[in-house]
Amino acid sequence: MEKITAFSIKYGFLIVMGGSYLFFGLAQPAFWSWSNMFSILLGVTVYAILAMGITFTLVIDGLDLSVGAVAAMSVMIASYTMVVMDLGGVVAFIVCLLLGALLGLINGLLIVRIKIPDLLATLGMMFLIQGLQLIPSGGRSIGTGMMLENGEEAEGMFSEGFLYLGQGRLFGMVPIPVIFMIVMAIIVYLILDHTRWGRVLYAIGGNPEAARLAGANVDRYKIMAYVASGTISALGGILLAARVGRGDVSSGSGLLLDAVGAALIGFAVLGVRRPNPFGTVVGAIFVGMLLNGLTMLNMPYYTQDFIKGIVLVASLAFTFGLARKK
Repeated sequence: MEKITAFSIKYGFLIVMGGSYLFFGLAQPAFWSWSNMFSILLGVTVYAILAMGITFTLVIDGLDLSVGAVAAMSVMIASYTMVVMDLGGVVAFIVCLLLGALLGLINGLLIVRIKIPDLLATLGMMFLIQGLQLIPSGGRSIGTGMMLENGEEAEGMFSEGFLYLGQGRLFGMVPIPVIFMIVMAIIVYLILDHTRWGRVLYAIGGNPEAARLAGANVDRYKIMAYVASGTISALGGILLAARVGRGDVSSGSGLLLDAVGAALIGFAVLGVRRPNPFGTVVGAIFVGMLLNGLTMLNMPYYTQDFIKGIVLVASLAFTFGLARKK
């Protein structure tokens, strides 16, 4: 019985994921096409990257609720930098990453220095950023040829190199954002699982006082985790801006919940019961696959969040419930 329980905890989620893949494919053969598979991967790229930022904060037993707002601000700032200021894609890329790191640093300082609980600090930053991102454009979306407040037409445009980050395909098949997602997952995995920094972060999440007594600068590591989260979130926003080719004021809606859901589902992958980059990516792909399959089966859109919630609660209850009985 114990072996069955251990097997279920470790592989149960992957079995459910594989079963869902077979079910959707048998019900709608187009689901298995290569184009649809890449469509699913492309669809989950942005919130999978954001979820990897959240993973850093989950590792230290925190949570960053501002990732969606940071990504949305990157969309607007990148668009403003290229279209309104006419500074080019490279400058926009660098500015957005630096801004994401700065916002993550502010989050970390609010939590570590001022002792604001992480949920309250990042929630406050989320609202602040959501309002701040609209100020440069006067609350309007930003696109090539837009009319400025002085009545003149914006002279800048999205550079081809920048748009390639979101719209290009390697070998004419693999979307560039998917490559970014895979590379980011590998980097986060190597940092968290194969470096001293990652081991210390996990130690802080398990017992910060013990980590402090062992010589770790707990406050510094916590701040670094939020800086990493902000920087990664900004990257997600950059890819989103490059994909849509405009600064849409509603671009960040829904990103936070999907990113948090993917990161939490990752706890159930292979029964690790802790935040991890592999589980985060698998969780994001599963959510994308689920929504894609339901759409192909003509399920009403208003049932999709309900089903995502069921999957999240069931997977975590199954993993932690069986582990407790074990």
